[in-house]
Amino acid sequence: MSTQTEPLLSVRDLQTHFPLDEGTVIAVDGASFDLYPGQTLGIVGESGCGKSVTARSILRILDKPGHIVSGEILLRRGVDNGHRDVVDLAGLDPDGQTMRTIRGGEISLVFQEPMTSFSPVHTIGNQMIEAIKLHRAVSKRAARDIAIDLLRQVGIPLPEQRIDEYAFQLSGGLRQRAMIAMALSCRPSLLIADEPTTALDVTTQAQILDLMRSLQRELGMAIMLITHDLGVIAEMADHVTVMYLGQVVESAPVDEIFHAPKHPYTQALLQSIPRMQTTTRERLASIMGSVPHPYARPSGCPFHPRCTSFIAGVCDQREPTLQTVAANHNVSCFLHGEG
Repeated sequence: MSTQTEPLLSVRDLQTHFPLDEGTVIAVDGASFDLYPGQTLGIVGESGCGKSVTARSILRILDKPGHIVSGEILLRRGVDNGHRDVVDLAGLDPDGQTMRTIRGGEISLVFQEPMTSFSPVHTIGNQMIEAIKLHRAVSKRAARDIAIDLLRQVGIPLPEQRIDEYAFQLSGGLRQRAMIAMALSCRPSLLIADEPTTALDVTTQAQILDLMRSLQRELGMAIMLITHDLGVIAEMADHVTVMYLGQVVESAPVDEIFHAPKHPYTQALLQSIPRMQTTTRERLASIMGSVPHPYARPSGCPFHPRCTSFIAGVCDQREPTLQTVAANHNVSCFLHGEG
């Protein structure tokens, strides 16, 4: 992790809503966190907790009718004459020139399933060359050379041949490597990886994670790693943000999260991990219930209907706020710091 004290990205009280005929879906509900240069921030939570919508809000690529209602997304850009330019991405036009320059140039995204990211009718080389030329002032020939070198960097064999192949001609692991190569084509300061290894086998997953780590060391970029796999978080992350129903419920260094979790939701996630010591036919621990329907959000603490430490008259009546319980460790729970 970087020793710099100034965050590369600061998200403050982000609210992202989807107004639909049936009602308004509050996908992100006041999320706040910081990401530092060279750091890997893990964002974890069950499906439907707002992780991917947070990433899409940062890049301003929300599906309609989703939109940012309030909050700030502060990006600190390159130093110019000793001054670091701070841009609020939430206030930019999603289709404007500044946002188009930042998207792909300074912040890149690796999707969960690269088959939905690559065009099926264009070669991976054509798509990479187009991205490189969009953000870098180079010729088509130079862009092709850069693309071949990137494919070689991410471990794709015979890159001079693979560059002229289509996505469907590559295996899942090679497609994901090509997706990472395209994301890194403009040397971004921040790489957002949204479930980058979910569809891959265990061996390929380990290779992709090793690749991301080595490229991070080489390029000095920050990584925002979105996943539900706590094993990946333990291996990759420096700091962890736990989300539930669009809110940050706990945020701490990775060692604190695994050895001293404070929020009942974080504790339940960790208890649900299968363990080597599990005996035959022993039932795995699980979190009771499921994530509430978007149109039926509970009052008070959003986790209280599933919480084993629920306090009647408190958790169902009031909504907790993030409180500092230790150095760099924040938690939103009435068991800690308030109430």
